[in-house]
Amino acid sequence: MDEKPGNGGAAGAGAVPTTGTAETPDTAGPAQPQRKWDNPQTPWAGRARRIDILCWGAIVLSGVYYYALLPFRASLVGTHPLLGTLLNGSTEDIIAAAAFARVGHGSLVLVLLAAVPGLMKFDLIYWWAGRLWGEGVIAMLSGKRNRGAKYMARVDRWGRKFTWPAVLVSQFVPIPNAIIYVIAGWAGMSWYTFLILDAIGSLAWAGVLAGLGYELGHHAVVVAQAISHYGLWVTIGLVVLIVFFQFRSQHRMMRAAAGARTAAQAATPRADGGGDTAGT
Repeated sequence: MDEKPGNGGAAGAGAVPTTGTAETPDTAGPAQPQRKWDNPQTPWAGRARRIDILCWGAIVLSGVYYYALLPFRASLVGTHPLLGTLLNGSTEDIIAAAAFARVGHGSLVLVLLAAVPGLMKFDLIYWWAGRLWGEGVIAMLSGKRNRGAKYMARVDRWGRKFTWPAVLVSQFVPIPNAIIYVIAGWAGMSWYTFLILDAIGSLAWAGVLAGLGYELGHHAVVVAQAISHYGLWVTIGLVVLIVFFQFRSQHRMMRAAAGARTAAQAATPRADGGGDTAGT
């Protein structure tokens, strides 16, 4: 691992240098006022920097983009699946676009060329978040199951032997891709290495979906057109389900982050007290 940023994570918030027992109280004292800026709903510790706000804003805008396109997803599947592939990179769009190519509307090459940027469009933002905040954003994304801590331990043991294959197969594994991308940034993977590995993995995933759609051919086209016909009701159902699961996931992440920050702040006074005792 090349580096691990120090601004993210609960552990970074309460860390105190221990170069000498006489300097411990003086070093620990000025850090205490920064706690008024701590917020369990954000992945950084202390007052937000400009770069924190920029990255956080990019993550928020990616969510706004997703919800802005949501009403059009069902209609695009059966009418303009290639455009839907480029804008959304969703499984149903890639399959439908390949199926349309099978019946003479488009080509598989165009499907793959549209699918790669459609799948990758926001991945670098999460790599950047991992670079900036490390453990803090990993804990938020992991939620109650705390999957991130398990993967971080594997990174510590295996380094790039874990992160490189993890990014390559991120599209194929049943875990949130964002967790893998954040860990790749936290582990010190360079942005160009990340983009190359992500592009290879996205192309492989798009190839599998395109092959499935091309094989289904006319049958998939019929299904896609039926989805577009009932697109309004499909969209309403998707909105209800997504809002419900997003609310539940956000609530769990907030509770997990608040618990981690509380534990870190509770541990800091004990560490300071231990240093005073040792000094006397």
